[in-house]
Amino acid sequence: MSHRADPLFLVELQKYGDVNIEACFNCGNCTAVCPLSSREDSFPRRMIRYAQIGTKDRLLGSKELWLCYYCGECTASCPRQANPGEFMAAARRYAIARYDPLGLAKMFFTSPLLSALFLVVLAVGLGVFMYTKHGPMSMDSMRLFEFIPVGVIHDLGVTMMAIAFLTGLWGAVNMVLHIARVGGLPGSGRLNWFEALWEAIGLEVLSQRRYRQDCETYAERQPWYLQKWFTHAAMLWGFLGVLAATTLDYALDILGLQPTGTWVPVWHPIRLLGTIAGIFLVYGSSAAIIKRLLKNDEASTYSTPSDWIFLILLWVSGVSGFVLEISLYLPEPQAWGYWTLLFHVAVSMELVLLLPFTKFAHAVYRTIALYAYSLKPLPRTELAGTGSTD
Repeated sequence: MSHRADPLFLVELQKYGDVNIEACFNCGNCTAVCPLSSREDSFPRRMIRYAQIGTKDRLLGSKELWLCYYCGECTASCPRQANPGEFMAAARRYAIARYDPLGLAKMFFTSPLLSALFLVVLAVGLGVFMYTKHGPMSMDSMRLFEFIPVGVIHDLGVTMMAIAFLTGLWGAVNMVLHIARVGGLPGSGRLNWFEALWEAIGLEVLSQRRYRQDCETYAERQPWYLQKWFTHAAMLWGFLGVLAATTLDYALDILGLQPTGTWVPVWHPIRLLGTIAGIFLVYGSSAAIIKRLLKNDEASTYSTPSDWIFLILLWVSGVSGFVLEISLYLPEPQAWGYWTLLFHVAVSMELVLLLPFTKFAHAVYRTIALYAYSLKPLPRTELAGTGSTD
């Protein structure tokens, strides 16, 4: 299949990060040192070549783009300082923007001022909308969901999640179509469909197996709680745990078993799940922010405004959640607890709504790429060993 070359593609790509691949002379050292690259899934060299010759369709349809965890080995060993690790990150930002049907991702990745203005307006708009529905602030006992009715929060939350889901689904379909156009979707392979799903989600996304076992062995060894894979996983586990706790709380309310806002002890299973998940979320986002401030490794040296937006929203959402929880267990109700609820809900809903348009979108696209990777056909040598024929 032929692919049209765009001579301005590299210029466009440079809007999404510190791309310096003009310096690359295609030596292949980056691919040789990458612990995740293989003969069948070769990167970053192949991705760099696609960008150099302007075949952006090839780049957008490459599942290998999402197999990279940005350990920084390629950047550290590049003899031309072409920064292939940051190129891969920029290419992923570009892909997210191209998969997005609304154009918001492009704004977040390329227009810091507009992005900041949009975030402020959105947060204020959500807060004002909820405040127009507010009730009294009780000072005899903490009644948060009389101040902001639980129905308002539920309905608004479901709306935000529906928008995020539908937009994310549209982006995922766009990604799959791009992969299919370059012949990257296998029909059968070393695993069946269900085994591949478990390997992609259970072993790779949730347990971070390749990041933990392969990438970290190439970096300077640190305590497990400071390693990049754990920081990355803590944010993912924390977000999913908080989402699960919120969903379970809503489900109990819908079933009439426990109304939302009912006081429960801190060791209540759902409250405990939310608390533990919140600890992971705050720890992971705090560690990531500190790494980027200190710039103590290749992956943290260059940060875009979109990186900071994503991390700050995660951190603020987690910390405000704990402040809200503290207000619930104080012996006397505090007025600031009600305002914390309004602020926390507005920020959290903003975070959920922006998932398809920020760095968090790569969690979906990486899962799809890992699924396709798990379904890749057996190498010819293995087929020959089993007596199979082409």
